[in-house]
Amino acid sequence: MTVYLRGRASPTDEVRVTRAAYAERFGALEADVDAVARTASALGLAVGDVDPARRSVQLWGTLAGLAGVFGTSLGTYRSDRGASFRGREGALSVPRDIAHCVTAVVGLDTRPQAHAQFQIRAAASVQYTPPQVAAAYGYPPGLTGTGECIALIELGGGFRTADLQAYFASLGLAVPSVVAVSVDGALNSPSAPDGPDGEVLLDVEVVGSIAPGARVAVYFAPNTDQGFLDAVTTAVHDQVQRPSVVSISWGGAEATWTSQAMDQMETALAAAAALGVTVTVAAGDGGSTDGQQDGLQHVDFPASAPHALGCGGTSLRVQAGAIETETVWNDPAGATGGGVSDAFSVPSYQAGAHVPPSANPGGHLGRGVPDVCGDADPDTGYTVRVDGEVVPIGGTSAVAPLWAGLVALLNEGLGHPVGFLNPFLYAQAPSTVLNDVVTGSNGAYDAAPGWDPCSGLGSPRGAALLAALRASTSPAG
Repeated sequence: MTVYLRGRASPTDEVRVTRAAYAERFGALEADVDAVARTASALGLAVGDVDPARRSVQLWGTLAGLAGVFGTSLGTYRSDRGASFRGREGALSVPRDIAHCVTAVVGLDTRPQAHAQFQIRAAASVQYTPPQVAAAYGYPPGLTGTGECIALIELGGGFRTADLQAYFASLGLAVPSVVAVSVDGALNSPSAPDGPDGEVLLDVEVVGSIAPGARVAVYFAPNTDQGFLDAVTTAVHDQVQRPSVVSISWGGAEATWTSQAMDQMETALAAAAALGVTVTVAAGDGGSTDGQQDGLQHVDFPASAPHALGCGGTSLRVQAGAIETETVWNDPAGATGGGVSDAFSVPSYQAGAHVPPSANPGGHLGRGVPDVCGDADPDTGYTVRVDGEVVPIGGTSAVAPLWAGLVALLNEGLGHPVGFLNPFLYAQAPSTVLNDVVTGSNGAYDAAPGWDPCSGLGSPRGAALLAALRASTSPAG
């Protein structure tokens, strides 16, 4: 299990530091780490890896011992899909000696935390390669992402070298540098096209063909709250791979997360912002309900985290290499996620975006999702090679790496990372750097001029965005 700790301080959005400096200024206090180690040892637990920058301490022990220390009971349960998992009953408690410094305890519960936001369409009406989509969105020419590292968070599945070799050869590109990074014991484990392999290969092939000069680091972790958090914090603070952008195509409705896990993830994304790392996150494929069956509207997390660049989905038609039409993605098989967060208040950068009240009873105000959008309709999907098969894949899972690839190009073109991009994008209204998508609905919310809870601010105009960033007086964020 992983225990997360408070930091020395919390960075503001104006802070930009190196990874080494972050650990010194904002990492865990040595006294807090020592206190957790002493208390855990006294209670019969073993201390594993300690990472002050990530503010994390791993603890090991018997299940009975761990449950006893943190005041809960554990049992074996079965999910709706028949998978067995360990779950807990009731709230957690933290030993009094360390209650003041512990912010999250994850790993006692092993239920699947997230699902991949992709869809395979057996017979799409049209398929595009990722470079064709990038060209339609005006991605800046002459840039390849050289010198950048793109991190992909994967909670299952894997890739085969043979697939990558065949796919990139079909595009006339060299195979990019792709490295697998193990988190919490998870490995690159390819299985079948309709499983999580579809997500992994979609992510790798989209970023690798849009930014072929970038290094791609794939962080494999267990699909639990601990695995998800540990993967993100590992990628953000990785001083070996040093990613400048993190792409996340996994998530779940806010209602399926614990408050402590959401708060800890948002803390990790705020750390990314301070380090100049952009985090792009799929907004979900379940429309305004996010696939929940309680009659209410929900947004997907971590896309709803204030320091995430939430990526919604559109249906894109391209003619002669240019956008012919672009509308909100919504068909009988799925629709873009989007709406108003139940967990996070309206961030300062959305103050002028006119985020509407929630469509739920009470009409509360909260963080609006998504921020941006891109092609996600499986019927106008991406050509992807998975486990020897060439298939069209869509979903907002494609939009997170689509934007991550663009960020790598922007970083190369600017000579510095754009970092936390949200404040810059919202300050451009009326936008010249995005295509405003004004037609369509995701269920409870309709598209409209300006920001809306279906398409956000719009889809990318890559070269225009690079020009605007170059013209700004300081790096975004």
